[in-house]
Amino acid sequence: MLPICGVPETIRRGMMKYRELFCRDAGFEHFSRYVTGLILSPNKTLQGIYALQIWEGEPPSRRAMHEAVFATGWDAERLMPHDRAVVAAEHRGRGREVIILDWTLAHHEWGPEIWGVTQSYDYVERRRARFQTVVTAVIANRQVIDGIEVVVQQPSVRDAEEAYLRATGQQERYEQLGKARERLLELLHHLRHRREYKKRTEIVVEIVKQLEQEGHFPEAHYAFDNGVLTVELARWLEKTGKHWVSELECSRNILWRGQWWRLDAIATDLRGSSPQSFRPVQVHCRSGETKTFWVFTKVVRLRRYGCKRIVIVHERNDLTDAPRFLVADALHWESGRIIETWTFRWTAELFHEFGKQGTGLEAAQVRTEEAVKRHLRLC
Repeated sequence: MLPICGVPETIRRGMMKYRELFCRDAGFEHFSRYVTGLILSPNKTLQGIYALQIWEGEPPSRRAMHEAVFATGWDAERLMPHDRAVVAAEHRGRGREVIILDWTLAHHEWGPEIWGVTQSYDYVERRRARFQTVVTAVIANRQVIDGIEVVVQQPSVRDAEEAYLRATGQQERYEQLGKARERLLELLHHLRHRREYKKRTEIVVEIVKQLEQEGHFPEAHYAFDNGVLTVELARWLEKTGKHWVSELECSRNILWRGQWWRLDAIATDLRGSSPQSFRPVQVHCRSGETKTFWVFTKVVRLRRYGCKRIVIVHERNDLTDAPRFLVADALHWESGRIIETWTFRWTAELFHEFGKQGTGLEAAQVRTEEAVKRHLRLC
């Protein structure tokens, strides 16, 4: 890897849009060099990025770069709102857009002290691992993909704290005032942590509220999978006049012929009794490819969600492949439009992959909440 002697012109032009967030030129230079390192350096840590830098005159210390990027020197809270305004201007006039809501696991096997890291079961790799849960929002059209929000979920310490409180709560009386005060503080901290903890789906709703309040993407509808879908999210989007498309799990119950049926049971029944109900539909996918799907669609009632349009999708004309189940709140949308909207959902996976492999989403070795937030926003 060649040394980094400065900021490439293409990166510098892009960074100038964010100059107003910085008070000092020196801080902006550190920031620009750090972003350059995230893109170009094979080692995405601060140590690796700093080691490649070549400076004119007396080089600043690594600590100075750390302070400029992770501690002081720029308005970190304004970065994402400012970035969304920049992205909205660049996306304007480029055709149909969809906002994708998703989440991913950022692994940190050797970083148990990094903020937000927890050790739990990784459902993808099917083993216990250390990771952060990162909730993301991505805006995509047929040409461009941009991340517009990234939030780390704070791990829940409820079980550990309750186990500790039960183990130390056997004493009925406290003879000394100091011990009673200490116990009270432990209980208050436990209550505070319970109130501050937010589920992944609650974070998603907060992101949507922020995006709609800013109003930068008035024409964009939403797509997400069943790990994000909740009644609160659906109702909020419908309240704002935005439509949404989500995947449904096969075990979801819907009202079918006067009874509650599982979706997979309905699909099996249709394939056996009336395969002609699956009609070929050509869809212009987000990638530009035109594909043919065999589709059954109907407006049905879901528990708690009310009337929604479901779409059962097969990719083979003999219906032997596993079906995909989609649901949309727009009852007037045709199945082709619902599937087309759903194809935009996979841009979130591209965003996650690029963040992890290209810009060091999993490389931050910082321990504080503020430093972790800054690193992820820069990625």
